[in-house]
Amino acid sequence: MPPLLRPLRSLLALRSTSQRTLSAPTLALRVSFCTSGPLLKHTNLPPRPKPPPEEEIEEAFLKGSGPGGQKINKTNSAVQLKHIPTGLVVKSQATRSRSQNRKIARQLLADKLDQIARGDQSRSAVVGEFKRKKKASSAKKSRRKYRKLEEEKARAAGEETLEGEEEVDEEDGEYEEDAPDEGKSNVPR
Repeated sequence: MPPLLRPLRSLLALRSTSQRTLSAPTLALRVSFCTSGPLLKHTNLPPRPKPPPEEEIEEAFLKGSGPGGQKINKTNSAVQLKHIPTGLVVKSQATRSRSQNRKIARQLLADKLDQIARGDQSRSAVVGEFKRKKKASSAKKSRRKYRKLEEEKARAAGEETLEGEEEVDEEDGEYEEDAPDEGKSNVPR
């Protein structure tokens, strides 16, 4: 049975063996958790590049450096790969595990070779462009938000200034106030 349907099967088994009935929202809630993977926003990205064959790679294990303490400096857990046809060299020291570093180094090498071979059509270039557009959109939204706040502040400050001036002018007696039945407006003297 496919992994996505296993929770459904256990839920249905629970329902048949138990006298308790589940409401439709509970069932829908469980189904939505089970199928959340395919419902995510789908972006059309190129497939991940495959690492080159082992015959084209020279592998060396090096002592690590940097943070991590004595253990990093004493063990040969860093992996360096050289792609023989192109001469491209990649080093990985992401973790303390040699096997994980081997996998990471091979993926890095595959990404670099893909970048060289396909240029702007490579996965890393497409992902980079996607991230750049998302960051630019976020920055534009932020600028718009702060511009609107500044305009509101300026508008509020302008209204306060006008109200303050009217009060001062009325105190100084510059405006003549007529009775409302006469139909005249406030006219400066």
